[in-house]
Amino acid sequence: MLDKRKFYIDGAWVDPIKPHDLEVIDPSTEEPVAVISLGDQADTDAAVAAAKAAFPAWSATPAAERLAYAEKILEIYKRRAPDMGAAISAEMGAPQDLALGDQTGAGVYHISNFITAFRDFEFIRPLGDHAPSTMIAWEPVGVVGLITPWNWPMNQVTLKVIPAILAGNTCVLKPSEIAPLSSIVWTEIMDEAGLPKGVYNMVNGDGAGVGTQLSVHPDVDMISFTGSTRAGTAITKAAADTQKKVVLELGGKGANLVFADADDQAVIRGARHCFNNSGQSCNAPTRMLVERSVYDRAVETAAKVADETAVATAHQPGRHIGPVVSKQQWDKIQDLIQQGIDEGARLVAGGTGLPEGVNRGYFVRPTVFADVNNDMTIARQEIFGPVLSIIPFDTEEEAVEIANDTVYGLTNYVQSQDGARRNRLARQLRAGMIEMNGESRGAGSAFGGVKASGRAREGGLWGIEEFMDSKFISGWDRNA
Repeated sequence: MLDKRKFYIDGAWVDPIKPHDLEVIDPSTEEPVAVISLGDQADTDAAVAAAKAAFPAWSATPAAERLAYAEKILEIYKRRAPDMGAAISAEMGAPQDLALGDQTGAGVYHISNFITAFRDFEFIRPLGDHAPSTMIAWEPVGVVGLITPWNWPMNQVTLKVIPAILAGNTCVLKPSEIAPLSSIVWTEIMDEAGLPKGVYNMVNGDGAGVGTQLSVHPDVDMISFTGSTRAGTAITKAAADTQKKVVLELGGKGANLVFADADDQAVIRGARHCFNNSGQSCNAPTRMLVERSVYDRAVETAAKVADETAVATAHQPGRHIGPVVSKQQWDKIQDLIQQGIDEGARLVAGGTGLPEGVNRGYFVRPTVFADVNNDMTIARQEIFGPVLSIIPFDTEEEAVEIANDTVYGLTNYVQSQDGARRNRLARQLRAGMIEMNGESRGAGSAFGGVKASGRAREGGLWGIEEFMDSKFISGWDRNA
């Protein structure tokens, strides 16, 4: 097993002060692949103290210098991509091609977009022609605690660390204890980039330990968290006494509205998107709402996609899906699939148990339920596995009502050739992101939702501003 029991504090790899070891399990094999240490209060305090001490000098560093560090990080990250992909496969079960392409590639994408946005970032902007001596100044928040999940580890780490340091903050990263290996590779990249001591720190730990310690710490000015809605609620409550800024990117239960005039790949595209990353994406379109005139054909197509979706170990190339991340997650998904059966949904593909020919690993059968209604548990609860629920609708108004009838509001999807309808629905659907006809958001768009999905806006210009406070100044001499 790999020994990964060190933390990164004040520019150096250090031993935990009070170590508590934890094995990292490979979900493809159910075997331990590494041992890490979980941090204690003393470790958290040391990391926060280092970040606090580094903040005055780092926040005063010229923007061009901070940008140069980000460009160097990107260069090293690209070189270390094979190591990053291997770590992600081992820790959370993304197949080799997905781990190197989409998972590791997400980091390249986000860092590049932040670099582009930051080059033209205006730290001091005029309020408007009506108030020529009033300016808006954007300034770093201070010490930020970054708490990231296991499902898209580098997607989330780069969406937090890079804008935080570009904005002039110093930070403490707590990656998921279930999938910490990629963040250790990331920390090696940060170390090689040579940032000043204390600007970036990393302490492994669990939510109840280091996560809570950062949330309540009086010297942490901001928490940026991605994870479950339950944990986000707990963090908000924990942070309240210190009045720190809290930014949350949480769960989702995306609705994919498929109309009769949708293109012939719409259902295939939607089902594949649901199953991608073994269903472990908060923006997965897990509720497929289908106009009744094409409903039976859509059910048949989605079931065929599920039956043809290969499931295999993460340690081989190919377009298959891998395991889910842990036994706990596997058990939860199995219970929800059984609940769907018990509540009367029609199982048309997949089901409970391991896929055929598999006797170990946390693999889930790609599963499709038809004849679901929005009151069923599988339509309301985020399953976080490769499980698709198909719901019929008769009218556009009914589709909107079903789509919005959820506590979540992250991403919704529309499939229709009617441009006026798409535009209309894009405004009526309650979510932070709307994607239509398979078109992804443009580079530099923000990722985030509303309601129980949190209200983060991560990525591009908005992602940088999220790690800053605005200051309004009157009496500014624009000629000085």
